[in-house]
Amino acid sequence: MATVTAGRRSPLIEDRPETVADLLRRLGNVPAHRVRLHPTPGTATEKDLIRNNESKFKSAICELVDGCLVEKPMGWEEAAIAGLIIHFLIAFVRPRKLGTVLPPDGMLRLVPGLVRVPDVSFLARGKLTRSKRGGQRVPSVAADLAVEVISKSNTQAEIARKLDEYFAAGTRLAWVVDPKTQTVRVHTSPRESVVLGLDDTLDGGDVLPGFRLPVQDLFDLED
Repeated sequence: MATVTAGRRSPLIEDRPETVADLLRRLGNVPAHRVRLHPTPGTATEKDLIRNNESKFKSAICELVDGCLVEKPMGWEEAAIAGLIIHFLIAFVRPRKLGTVLPPDGMLRLVPGLVRVPDVSFLARGKLTRSKRGGQRVPSVAADLAVEVISKSNTQAEIARKLDEYFAAGTRLAWVVDPKTQTVRVHTSPRESVVLGLDDTLDGGDVLPGFRLPVQDLFDLED
């Protein structure tokens, strides 16, 4: 079971950006409208993140990256696809008691000061104990399977950074789902991947042996 240990400091602390452009580049070339100004970039904490994400008045789910609250974009199509993945995973995981499936508001601390919120997460049985569920709003644990559904304002650099962080923290499998191209890029490491199209079948690899899902089923949103 891979757990996250302290040891990596935020790059923002070690090498502060000089300009807004430097900051956005550090975050993965994300659009400026997704970076919250309150609290001031570079000063945001997990308390700020929890306050935002658990507020009934929130405008968007955020992640905590380099002391910044960065909004996660998700339109209706991306949300529908994430919902389908959650549905299919739960149908496979729960009867077999394999672990926990989290929706797009499941916060995971990858290292101190870095909290990511994958669009879908699967954590193998035992990673989220009852004490963690009850006592930690942001557990220090990486998803065994992390899923990102690409939105219009996601950038290649942002997704590449996320993949680096996920696998460094202990993730074993990642799916990058692209509604525009109707493909799924399956990663077993940040740099090793295969691209599946509509005629292919997605499987759970070593993380969820026996799980199979036709890629076509992810994009038939009217059925």
